[in-house]
Amino acid sequence: MGMAKKDKRNKTNAMRILERTGVDFRVETYECEEFIDGIHLADQLGQSYEQSFKTLVMQGKSREYYVFVVPIAEEVDLKKAAKVVGEKSLEMVPVKEINAVTGYIRGGCTAIGMKKQYDTVIHNSAKDFEQIIVSGGKLGTQIFLAPDDLCRVTGGRFADIL
Repeated sequence: MGMAKKDKRNKTNAMRILERTGVDFRVETYECEEFIDGIHLADQLGQSYEQSFKTLVMQGKSREYYVFVVPIAEEVDLKKAAKVVGEKSLEMVPVKEINAVTGYIRGGCTAIGMKKQYDTVIHNSAKDFEQIIVSGGKLGTQIFLAPDDLCRVTGGRFADIL
């Protein structure tokens, strides 16, 4: 079987969008029996907590959805985040609803190429790195890309949300 064929099937929406927009990125795959969380994964792969980012989906009081990209070991400060997106309050979208809202599954959720383009906020610390690591759009896949490129493709912005 030729490489091109296999490649196509394994591409996620996120990868197709990055290719289409001409973003320079790298994909790494890993074995994933079960996804526990980003910290276990970084430990397993010998990656830095600061450079590895998780994608969290929240819903505001207005019922609008928002996407927050933060370092894996950190938690979003809900007050700061709500202020940034102009909401009174925010709450996490339950895991069972993640797929319906984003088109991705938990552990494979990335801000790029969700079902709809939600308002996306990336934590400022991403700018400390030439490249950050985010989920590739499915379990067992990571994307390495420049923070500015992530910001551009998601129509996002950087803010202090921790």
